[in-house]
Amino acid sequence: MMQQIPEILDKAAGKRVLCIGDVMLDRYIYGTVDRVSPEAPVPVLRLTETVEMPGGAANVARNLAALGLHTIMLGCVGDDMAGQQLDALLQGHPNIESHLVAASGIQTVLKSRFVASNQQLLRVDTESSTADIGVASAVIVPAIDKFAKDASLIVVSDYAKGCITPAVFEACVTASKAYDIPLLVDPKSRDFSIYAGASLIKPNASELAAATDLQTRSDREVETALQSLADILPGSDIVVTRAGKGMSWLSGEAIAHVPGTAREVFDVSGAGDTSMAALAAALASGASLGSAVELAVIASGLAVAKSGTATVTAGEIRSADTSFRPMSAAILFERDAISDQVRRWRSAGLRIGFTNGCFDILHPGHLSLLEQASARCDRLIVAINSDASVSRLKGPSRPVNTELDRARLLSGLSAVDAVTLFEEDTPAEIITQLAPDLLVKGGDYSLTEIVGAETVQAAGGEVLIVPLVEGQSTTGIIARSAR
Repeated sequence: MMQQIPEILDKAAGKRVLCIGDVMLDRYIYGTVDRVSPEAPVPVLRLTETVEMPGGAANVARNLAALGLHTIMLGCVGDDMAGQQLDALLQGHPNIESHLVAASGIQTVLKSRFVASNQQLLRVDTESSTADIGVASAVIVPAIDKFAKDASLIVVSDYAKGCITPAVFEACVTASKAYDIPLLVDPKSRDFSIYAGASLIKPNASELAAATDLQTRSDREVETALQSLADILPGSDIVVTRAGKGMSWLSGEAIAHVPGTAREVFDVSGAGDTSMAALAAALASGASLGSAVELAVIASGLAVAKSGTATVTAGEIRSADTSFRPMSAAILFERDAISDQVRRWRSAGLRIGFTNGCFDILHPGHLSLLEQASARCDRLIVAINSDASVSRLKGPSRPVNTELDRARLLSGLSAVDAVTLFEEDTPAEIITQLAPDLLVKGGDYSLTEIVGAETVQAAGGEVLIVPLVEGQSTTGIIARSAR
């Protein structure tokens, strides 16, 4: 029987993980395109925002930290501005302990993506053609043993940028055996034999095909390729990520396939890092490989529904699916996560709508409000009162449905793009935080009674009052049921 997500996440929280690999800086240049250049047939991007975030192995560390694990990040950067920016971003994360070695012989890998309306127009990579990390390696190798002593597992994220030298990987294998902890590898080399000694290796379907010279399109072909790779890496578990088809895994003689969940895909950047972090978190908690793969499928599905090199939090996973059942693309966002998502949507030129309420028992009146709100914006956020907030407002017999159940029901509606939670009695704070372009409430409120109306209008936004559907209210439904 598969273990449940809350149990896995609870046990994973606070575990120490050592992450080693090729770190890089991801830069997103967001803008709008409304004309073609007169100089050449290319779009003109009008800059609206530039965002920088850790990428590569550093994104694995970010995702591990977002899942609640204490992450030690080992890697090397160039003695340059990009390296300093990357280190500052990692040092600023409360769950990441960053140890990046600056080396003059390399250039920090910088990936610059130009984005308009959630569409990448161009990516520009800046990196050393021949990285020399000899000095950095001499620092990293002894650090592996030092930090592995107190770690639950080791994650190697090899992007073939030079950090994972034979000496570095050998030190990882030695530490894994010495402290009896798993060694997980996200490979890039076509020759997988260099990862001998790994407890688990996680290629994608293309990498598996390249390593085995076999097709990996169908389940049967993947099974054949997995068995072939098992001959190269005896004793290693193998997990292959297959994009929308989900994941497949081999452990000993057992092979299984876990289908993906249908989601609207905004950006696949970093989804592999998210799946690796989820696998690591689950295995650090003591979960079975099957449960770890289930968790990784859900986490990567949530990641591709976000734009940019996104992380997925433990709270988002809990809310999206606590029993491994497919959910829609809408999810319950935590406060910081919803702010990040709104920023990305706004950078893409999208109009943000917002409504709030208890939504204790969904009825046609709710549906009418949500559909009308959705028709007036590009993305609709629904903020729901927490259980404690509902009880304070409605009395000790409410809510009828828990905040998690209410969020899951709303997430299943096509009109809703994201659901978030507020603990306060009113949504004033979250409205100020998100600054939506459209605020929507039902017709039982006048403009002066709508919390946040002045804030939205002062920022140039619109307030929409939707007529009520006669005879439809949660209080009325409960009263009729009691009779």
